[in-house]
Amino acid sequence: MKIKTFDCYSVNHAENFTKAVRFEKPDFIPVNFVINDACWHHYPKDALWNLMEEHKYLFPDFVRPDNDWMPECLLVARKDFPYTDPMGCTWVTSDDGITGTVKEHPLADWSAFGTSWTIPDPEKSDGLYMVDWAEKEKEWTELKKSGKDFHAKLRHGHTFLQLCDLRGYENLMFDMMDEEPLLMELIDKLETFNMEIVKRFVKSGCDSIGYPEDLGMQVGPMIPPDLFEQYIKPSYTRLMKPARDAGIPIRMHSDGDIRSLADHLVESGVEVINIQDLVNGIDWIADRFRGKTCVELDIDRQSITPYGTPEEIDDLIKNAVKKIATPQGGLCLCYGLYPGVPLENAKAVMDAMERYATNI
Repeated sequence: MKIKTFDCYSVNHAENFTKAVRFEKPDFIPVNFVINDACWHHYPKDALWNLMEEHKYLFPDFVRPDNDWMPECLLVARKDFPYTDPMGCTWVTSDDGITGTVKEHPLADWSAFGTSWTIPDPEKSDGLYMVDWAEKEKEWTELKKSGKDFHAKLRHGHTFLQLCDLRGYENLMFDMMDEEPLLMELIDKLETFNMEIVKRFVKSGCDSIGYPEDLGMQVGPMIPPDLFEQYIKPSYTRLMKPARDAGIPIRMHSDGDIRSLADHLVESGVEVINIQDLVNGIDWIADRFRGKTCVELDIDRQSITPYGTPEEIDDLIKNAVKKIATPQGGLCLCYGLYPGVPLENAKAVMDAMERYATNI
């Protein structure tokens, strides 16, 4: 296998990402390795820092912090501190750093709709947190001036999952089956809220806009395709249109098996589909997307990377690159490290991502 070498500090990552998305012959496969906040109290910090220093391509801007450094966990990921977001949803987690689940649904009873519950002001909130948009815009301007990537995204769970969090999953499924009139009113309010944020992102001149939310289970989607097409797809299409019209790459992340929703997602406007490898099948992903839609492949976190050998991890990533990448582009790689993965396996993922990112 021929491996190219290059200076990871001299490349324009934003430009290379766009080339990969648009099948314009990128110089390398874009990669993203994310260390979850919970890892910092499950592993020795020095061990993680050593790995980051050894992998300059994955972490080109890393500077080792002081030994007493610890990440400030997001409000939705703080053990023993339930958090109620601007939508009125209360999040609970059992481990600092691991995003919690919504345990209190403000619209579990429709009687609260329009009375005790109202949608937050998009001038002051992104739906998950309160936001000073003026400060955010200053940060975006500085990012662009520095030449660094600027990838904007809606909160994870902006539409379908937001409806689940507001109503509760079972209630929402019954609403859809029963064609509850209030549901369409709620979707309309939610879409109007989200659209204001999308417009900010478009105006910012970002390198991409993400529309992340999980739609899949271990087998099959959380929502039947016909209900997705009826209730969710129209909103997706309208929310993605401003980015599409501005020529900004549209990214969509979903965990789980989303094979039966894939066509709907692409038809909505998705250009980069962040999809999990093994639950959907690398062969299926290659057959459906190779050479047509850019895949941001979410490398396995369920079986091979936590329980396999470094050699099996290398084979997994090598096989995915061989089957999905083309000389013109169409593949990005991402991995999320969570507690429970042996450090030697984390290193194997890093090694393989760097090794095969240049195999195009």
